[in-house]
Amino acid sequence: MKKILYIILPILLFAGVAQAITAAEILAKVDENMNAKTTKSTSRMIVETRRATRTMSTVSYAKGNDIAYTEYTAPAREKGTKMLKIKDDLWLYDPSTDRVIQISGNMLKQSVMGSDLSYEDFMDEVELAKTYTATLQEDTVYDERSCYVLSLAAKTDNLAYSKRVIYVDKERLVPLYQELYAKSGKKLKTMRMSKVTKINQRWYPLQVVFKDELKSGNGTTMIVDEVSFDIKIPDHYFTKAMLRK
Repeated sequence: MKKILYIILPILLFAGVAQAITAAEILAKVDENMNAKTTKSTSRMIVETRRATRTMSTVSYAKGNDIAYTEYTAPAREKGTKMLKIKDDLWLYDPSTDRVIQISGNMLKQSVMGSDLSYEDFMDEVELAKTYTATLQEDTVYDERSCYVLSLAAKTDNLAYSKRVIYVDKERLVPLYQELYAKSGKKLKTMRMSKVTKINQRWYPLQVVFKDELKSGNGTTMIVDEVSFDIKIPDHYFTKAMLRK
């Protein structure tokens, strides 16, 4: 009996080591779920402040993480407002003045439509595995789901957040919670993801609550009503001419 145990035990131990997943592999799986060659979505952004709650509707098109076009479709006050991101450049079209404004420098830190998101957040949509170095922390349970905890350190100085802490659902390999930090170590924002749904071969959260930890209020909720991945999107959606169309 002892001889059998001596044979089996090393095999079991080796199997456990072989199946262990690394922080880099987890992050790569997260990117597979969250990113696509192209994306089209219709969403609602619900902004809650101490005084009021506002809901805005948008339609968005994206190529990877570097190119994106968003148009506000409701309410009437914001309808027709458009944003275009091409790599490191961001333009905003204001229909009330018929002007196209390039958002740059300190303007990137301004709030988007009074929400908890800044224009910098809009620019900071990146593939995490390419821009951060991941380290595994102690596992946790979040929203009744067993999660890996990853600490991410920025590889360059030009990112909006030099550190992130993310909780990744072990089964679905999608982020459920994030903390975003400044270089000083101060926590700036949190993100809480929910309504995780399988779309084709990927898991994707259809609701995200952004909270600026430096502001009062209950945060900003993004709800994705429809989303399609890896579809054909005409190139003209990603031109400055589309802003005034």
